[in-house]
This record gives sequence, C-alpha cells and structure tokens, in this order.
Amino acid sequence: MPKKIVIVGGHGKVSLRLARLLAPTHTVTSIIRNPAQAPDIEAVKAIPQVLSLTDAPVGDFTAAFTGADVVYFSAGAGGAGGEELTKKIDYEGAVKVFDALEGVQGAKPLLILVSAIDVRDPDKIPAHYTEEDIAMSKRVRGAIGVYMKWKYEADKNLVKRTAFKWIILRPGGLTEAPGVGSASIGRTHLGKTIARDDVAKALALLADREDAAGLAIDIIGGDTPIEEGLGAFIKKGETDWLG
Repeated sequence: MPKKIVIVGGHGKVSLRLARLLAPTHTVTSIIRNPAQAPDIEAVKAIPQVLSLTDAPVGDFTAAFTGADVVYFSAGAGGAGGEELTKKIDYEGAVKVFDALEGVQGAKPLLILVSAIDVRDPDKIPAHYTEEDIAMSKRVRGAIGVYMKWKYEADKNLVKRTAFKWIILRPGGLTEAPGVGSASIGRTHLGKTIARDDVAKALALLADREDAAGLAIDIIGGDTPIEEGLGAFIKKGETDWLG
C-alpha cells in the first residue's frame, strides 16, 4: 500500500538512495536545508521541502510530519563543524524531530532513525564483542568520539519515548561500493563495512516492518539477503541497543 514518507536530511548520500528506492511506489518528501539541493531531490523523484533542522521551530516539523506514515531521520553533521555543530544536528536536531512527532495529532508516523554501530554507553561492552571489536571500538572513539557521544545521547533520548513507534538502524562504516543486496544483521562485529546502497535497501524494507518497532538493528556487510536477515532479526525480537 502506498505510504506518505518524509526523510529528514534528504540530501545525504543514503537518503538520496533511499528516496530513489521508495519514490516509485510511495509519496516521498525530502527535507533539506539548502534550496540549491532541490534539483537533486527532484532527480530521484522525491518532493523537496526546505526546512532547517537547526533553525526551524518544532511546530514546523510537526506540520511536515502530520499525515505521514513513516519519518526517517537520516540527518547528520558528518563530523564537520566540530562538536558544536555535531551536537546541534545529531543530538538537538534529533530531539527536535522526536518532539515534533509527539506533537502530531491523531495517528503518529513510525520513526526510523539512522544511527551507527557501537553507539552505546562506553562503559558497557556487548557480550558478543571479541578482543578485535574492543580494540576497534577504542580506535573509532579516539577518532570520532564527539560523533559517537552525541549519537548515543540522541538514541538514549529516543528509547525512552512511548508516544510514537520507532526503529533504529545501526550500520557499520559506509562505502560507495555497489550494493550486493546482502548483509550481516544483528549481534554483528565491527570489522566490516557496508555499502550505502545496502543500508538504503534495509531502510526501505523497514518502512513496511512496523513489527520491528522498539528494536535497534546492527547491520554490516555480509552474505545473508537483507530481507531475510531483517525478518529473522525481527522475529527473534532482541534489540542490539545497549544503553
């Protein structure tokens, strides 16, 4: 059944791929900050809407979300602009979207949030991590600790929300390689990357998986067909979130 879908952070590399996948069968609105990005949105058959995640009030986002079936949060500072901008977009921007969803009257959209693998309390090490995972986690946090910190704060805020349904997808390192349609999903390790194409595919599939609500899902490169891997993870019902 066709859905009304809104993508926050619509000009991101994953978001553009996601819109291209969804637009043939759904109505997709991509929220962007810069009007100059509109042609790129239109090129993937989505509808551009200019709305600044940092400057627009919560009410403007509530209006944008009203009537939608699914909202994706795929915005991020991308490590640019230092801690201030990262906090403003990856944390404060996310919280603004959560607050806006709570303000929607009547049926509220499903939120699908793009986070990252290993976003967690740094003092809580997942039981399935190997020594290699622990060493890589330390290296990554040494390089992009600010990003991991504010992603964690946003996710921590989200998992307490009960007014709307949500799903968190937590991909590993992203590449420009062509998608292969397969992945390793759930209780994964940290060594493998994943193509943006494959992350977009997983996100697109989740639009029809409201039964995944309340789950955080790790995804990296692997050999299991993505639809099959998501189905098995959702059926198991054990989240990858470690708060």
